[in-house]
Amino acid sequence: MNSEGFPSVSAIVVTFLSGPALKECINALCVETEVTEIIVVNNGNKEADNKWLAQFKPPAHCRYEVVGGHGNIGFAAAVNLGARHATGDRYLIINPDAVIRVHSLPALEEARRMGAAPCLVGGKLIYPSGQEQRGARRDMLTPSRALATFTGLHKFQDIIPQLRNMHKEHEPEPETPVPMPVVSGALMYISADDYDHINGFDEGYFLHVEDVDFCRRIAEAGGQVMYTPFAVAMHYGSTSQVSATFVEYNKAKGLTRYFHKNADTAFGRLIAKASFYGFAPLLVVRSAVIRSLMQARQALRDLRAKR
Repeated sequence: MNSEGFPSVSAIVVTFLSGPALKECINALCVETEVTEIIVVNNGNKEADNKWLAQFKPPAHCRYEVVGGHGNIGFAAAVNLGARHATGDRYLIINPDAVIRVHSLPALEEARRMGAAPCLVGGKLIYPSGQEQRGARRDMLTPSRALATFTGLHKFQDIIPQLRNMHKEHEPEPETPVPMPVVSGALMYISADDYDHINGFDEGYFLHVEDVDFCRRIAEAGGQVMYTPFAVAMHYGSTSQVSATFVEYNKAKGLTRYFHKNADTAFGRLIAKASFYGFAPLLVVRSAVIRSLMQARQALRDLRAKR
């Protein structure tokens, strides 16, 4: 407990070529007096960012540690590494490009107390514009939902219910903390005891889908995943200076591992392994199309601004 009786909170930040958003993330954490410790797990950054991390001075209420020298071991393994260095009663897992809003920690703790243990809590993610971001509220992942979501076939879910979009940001937002099948790894809150109870993240995932797996194992352990709209982080998203192909390739690997791990039959596991060859090109092409559309929209906005 801290001096005000609130559980001590260790913020775990995994960084890899994160860019300037990392500084905003850490400075925002320092404002939260409930955060008594910041553990930065440095999977690799540019020299200027490494220098800034090494020289950073936290406020008096907050212990600060940079864990580095291990290379890029992936997100799941890095969070587990950070947890081994953490001393807090609670863990706040937050992306290096996410800036937490003030007073979010009490909201996360309140939601945690409402859920069955082991309990995991996620919060609302917003774009810099203030609009709710995709990913903070999701249904449990299934092959049909993955296909529908990544191909756009979810537009026909009123006709074919199996083609349901796993993302819920277009649904009305709950007015109170509620159970949620899946929350985002960009903003997670859990007690140290509950984290240890389910043995942390599955390190077989390198990047993406480990958060879905984490939520699933919480439920399988008899616990509950909660979502609260009162804890908010502004999430820039995609600030790491890595290629989109690298990201989508690892997302496809994560999906393949997840479906193989949770298949009920040998045939299902075989199909899951083979699904990589469908998901990988689908996700790479989808990412390229989205980037092209975004660039075209920005060019159109720039053209209109010049008139």
